[in-house]
Amino acid sequence: MRVKPRLAPDHGVTLDEISHDLHRRFDATVAAREAALPAARRSIRASANAIRAVHRDESDRASELIGEARAALRAGYDAVTDHPQLRFAGYLQDAQKEYAEANVTRALVSGDPVPGPDELEVEDAPYLNGIAEAIGEGRRHILDLLRAGQVERGQAMLDALEDLYGVLVTIDYPDAITLNLRRSTDVARSLIEKTRGDLAIAAMQQGIERALSEHAGRLQGDRGSDG
Repeated sequence: MRVKPRLAPDHGVTLDEISHDLHRRFDATVAAREAALPAARRSIRASANAIRAVHRDESDRASELIGEARAALRAGYDAVTDHPQLRFAGYLQDAQKEYAEANVTRALVSGDPVPGPDELEVEDAPYLNGIAEAIGEGRRHILDLLRAGQVERGQAMLDALEDLYGVLVTIDYPDAITLNLRRSTDVARSLIEKTRGDLAIAAMQQGIERALSEHAGRLQGDRGSDG
């Protein structure tokens, strides 16, 4: 005759009790995930809109949207406080990266100091990836400046981007820890090289235009003196 094994006989725990506890814990985890996911999406959306507002020179709107992104990110953190397996599942890290990118982009365009990860309350790896993404936004701003003929301001922005890149290249750690920062750094380097070339061409064109304008002014002055 087979004897049916008992579970945890010392504590008298039944299978029904174990099943109930498992369901309770999984229900709590699912509820936390269902709260954190939309919060992360809200933060990402607000961060993306903030970056657009920065490029449109809508500083008040950008600040408002960054505030919304921060609030949504905090809501996501709060939802997974008791669920560390969700805290580091990835979607909150994506939201942190976008939030860091928005803040760094705003600082670059406005000329303010770049905020650090502690100030933004984000993890190190998402923060660094946000910096790498912000370099692309910095290039976009430089191209806008060049179209407006503001080569010197474009050069100042490039200097700031190169400073950020200088931080990225010092982070030589496994991709599993840095969230594939190496790839993002490579992309940032290529964008900086392209931007440097664009600035060199723009500066050369500006110099030629200035020389032609000065030459035309001298010719006009010579004609006036002859008259």
